Amino acid sequence: MKNKSMKILAAILAGGLVVGSVSAQTAPAPAPEAKPPQKLPFYVYSDQADHFIPSGYMGDTSDITIIGMYKQKPAKGLACMKVKYSGKAAQGNKWAGVYWQDPANNWGTVKGAGYNLTGAKKLKFMARGDKGGEVVEFKSGGISGEFPDSYRAEAPIVTLTPEWQEYIIDLEGQDLSTVIGGFIFAVAKDKNPDGATFFLDEIRFQAE
Repeated sequence: MKNKSMKILAAILAGGLVVGSVSAQTAPAPAPEAKPPQKLPFYVYSDQADHFIPSGYMGDTSDITIIGMYKQKPAKGLACMKVKYSGKAAQGNKWAGVYWQDPANNWGTVKGAGYNLTGAKKLKFMARGDKGGEVVEFKSGGISGEFPDSYRAEAPIVTLTPEWQEYIIDLEGQDLSTVIGGFIFAVAKDKNPDGATFFLDEIRFQAE
């Protein structure tokens, strides 16, 4: 009897014994729970609260200079963001852009990163040009990789004016369960041959 008990115990430890209808094999680990949605509005940039990091430099990266707390003539609050594009095509690409990412420098390589922004219908932001006539493209999402954004959205290419204007990227019907690239701008030399200086403020995801 003792030898029989020892054989049963050994079989259980080996994971191969089925007693009645219950398997003694190890159950698979449960799938990780989805992140709860964030409270809206959810700010990518303001002088009060920030999420995401403007770390994803692309194209002619040395052509871009960003001042994160520029205090002259903000759209709201005490400061805005100043972006200067030299248009020198230093790396030969003739365009440049920057992604706001979570976490910094995440090109879809960080498991579990990003925010759940389910419920947001619009990405709104304020922008103006230094002189007017600056041509800029704005997008949201679209980072690929092993752990990518769950969506991609963009606005038509805009020509900025010297006065603040609000712009909207429509997010209706998008899957916003994983947002790692919250915001992106891109500028091209052929549309800005002498470079461009522009300003951004109040970048946020909203329900309406």
